Parts: sequence; C-alpha cells; structure tokens
Amino acid sequence: MNQIIHFKIKRQEGPGARSYWEEFKVPYAPGHNVISALMEIRENPVNVQGKRVVPVVWDCNCMEEVCGACSMIINGLPRQACATLVDDLDQPIVLEPLTKFPLVRDLVVDRSKMFNALTKVKSWISLDGTWDVHRHAPLMSPSVQSLRYLFSRCMTCGCCMEACPQYHSESEFVGPAPLGQVMMHNVHPTGEYDKPDRLHTLMAPGGITDCGNAQNCVKVCPKDIPLTDAIAELGRQTTVQWLRDLFVK
Repeated sequence: MNQIIHFKIKRQEGPGARSYWEEFKVPYAPGHNVISALMEIRENPVNVQGKRVVPVVWDCNCMEEVCGACSMIINGLPRQACATLVDDLDQPIVLEPLTKFPLVRDLVVDRSKMFNALTKVKSWISLDGTWDVHRHAPLMSPSVQSLRYLFSRCMTCGCCMEACPQYHSESEFVGPAPLGQVMMHNVHPTGEYDKPDRLHTLMAPGGITDCGNAQNCVKVCPKDIPLTDAIAELGRQTTVQWLRDLFVK
C-alpha cells in the first residue's frame, strides 16, 4: 500500500496568467477523498522540491455530492472531488480545472454561463399565489413524480457540460444540464404553462439542434441522470411545437 498520496496539479494564478504543473506528496491515511487530501496540502503547502508555495485553490461546500461546487478533472475525467476516494485512483493523481468555463484560479472556475443558460430556458415553475398559500396545486401522478425526481437530482456541477464536445467558449449551445431541467419543468402541471416558451428557446440558435448526440453527458453524470432520454424527448416536443406554430394561428 502507498505510504504517500502523490498529486500532480495544474495551477494558474488567474485568467491571464501562465499555467504550470506542480506536484505534492502528503502522508497516506485511509478514507481520504480528493478534497480531504487537498486540505492536507493546504495545511502544509510544500511541493515535491521542498519549496513552500501558495496553497492550492479549489472550491467545495456540501462534501456530500449535492452542491456540485467541487467539480474538477481528476485523472482525465470530470467528477466530484468530494465523492472521489483516493484509494480508487491511480497515482500520481492528476487534478485539472474544468476547461469549458472561465478559469478563476487553480482548480476554481466560473460556472455563471451554465446558470445563465438555466435562466434562458426558464428553469423554474411559475406559482399561482393561491396554490402556494392554500396548497391546492394540481395533483401529480406517481409516474410524473418519478420522472421529475430523476432530473431534480441535477447539481449543476458542470460535468456533463465539460464532456460535451458541442459545449465550448465559441458555441451558443445551452448544454445538456439546462436541457435536463427543461424536461423536468415541462412535465410539471404548472410548469407546462411555460412549455411553449421553453421550446421556442430550444428551437432557436444554441438550442436542441446544436446537440451532436455524442452521449458523453450521460456517461459522466455523477447522478446518472438520463440526459439522452431528455434530449430525445425534447427533440420530439420541439418538432410538435414547430408543427403547432405552422398550422395553429
């Protein structure tokens, strides 16, 4: 068994700075995840050359694979650092920031573009005040509840966006995570009222037709959300909406 944990981390002081690799070794202890090991580096930020350096910067919050904040590329795969155990990884453990979002520093990126896409597709339910107060909202069938639950698990972590070849800085594509949320809200009894607006957004540039069907998104999703099912269904829904726009005036 390894007596040390060996990290190779891609670092960058800021958006315009030069990137470089730096290696660290920390004493092995059972049960470490990537975040807890990074905490060890933070406590004693000495690289393999014995030089004391500025601690590595990363992001985390819940430590329960719920918030999505600790997304990074670990040994070549986008995943959650809090749920990735050191014992399951080959060493050196290579850490890199997500590449599809603007870099802030080291392993921290700005995911605002993804959050803005959720706003663009109206990823919310417009509540009627009396329903909210008196709890007289429409009933939802168990099948719809089960379907919506699958998509409600989305952490907006960005792993699916990182794996998508059509989602990048030069593309208008909203990406797979917002498409999954459109699916979730379109089947809600109240959310269905805004369904045409969501579909019209997906029919515009940057929408559903920009998906290249690589299916990488569903492979890397930490929550096993059926994103490809959502994309297929939204393709059908946008086609129906187009026909409705064409013939119903």
